[in-house]
This record gives sequence, structure tokens and C-alpha cells, in this order.
Amino acid sequence: MRCGIGFDAHAFESKKGKKLILGGVEIKYGKGLEGHSDADVLTHAVMDALLGASGLGDIGIHFPDTDMGYKGIFSIKLLSRVAAMVRDKGFEIENIDAVIIIQEPRVSEFFESMEKKISAALKIGPDRVNIKATTTEHMGFCGRKEGIAAQSVALLK
Repeated sequence: MRCGIGFDAHAFESKKGKKLILGGVEIKYGKGLEGHSDADVLTHAVMDALLGASGLGDIGIHFPDTDMGYKGIFSIKLLSRVAAMVRDKGFEIENIDAVIIIQEPRVSEFFESMEKKISAALKIGPDRVNIKATTTEHMGFCGRKEGIAAQSVALLK
């Protein structure tokens, strides 16, 4: 068994019109997150957890923000690639547990959709992916609604 942890954080985009994507799901909010890809902090945290557990480094090594081929890319596509890398190393994905650190918007109604998107990309059952969220009680950059963070743990065997 191998365990990995992932973390990601992005600030809200100052320009209007960017979509907010979390776990591959579009959340209607009026502003999105800054980033080279779609800035999906949840999916990025899951990818880093998987890469860490399998000893493959982190997403910056595999998908650098200096590569224009990843500009605006849907992070769920990258998650599928990470799952393939993990399997190529001989591992099976047991489960994913993740938390979104967010003051607003409220996202609990999207957990099931996020779990389905992530599990489909990983080719595992949705019952093996757990998503939850927490606020920081108005403390820090997430609490001040300046951005969103996410943390994930992955278990491989």
C-alpha cells in the first residue's frame, strides 16, 4: 500500500467571464480561478496525491505551466493521464479522499457530480472517491474569498 498527499490553491481571477471548475464540474459563481489550465484546484490536488503515492513527482514536472499545450486544458483530461501513469507503474487506485477549502460558493450539492467525474477519469467506482468541503471561518485567503484551496489523499496498492 502507498499513500500520497496533494495540495493546490488558486486565487480568483480578477477578470469577469472565467468559469469556476471544481472536480471537473462547472460551478455557477460569476468568477473563476487564475491558472494556466482550467485552475481546477480539486483535480490538481488529486493528481498530486496520486503522483506522490506512486513516486512520480508532481504535476509541475509532468504538465508545466510553461508548456502552451496545457493552456486552458480541462484538468480532468490530465487526471486521466495521471491515472494511466500510476497504472503503468503497476499500482491500482484504492481510493481518493479530498477536501475543498472554500468560503463561498457553497459546493455540497456538486459533490456527487465531482465524485463521478473524478472516478470516471480514474476508471474506478464512484464509491472510492470522497469529496467534502470546509470553510476557514473567514480566516486566511480562502476565508476572505480571495481564492480556493484543496487537499487530497490517495491510497494505492
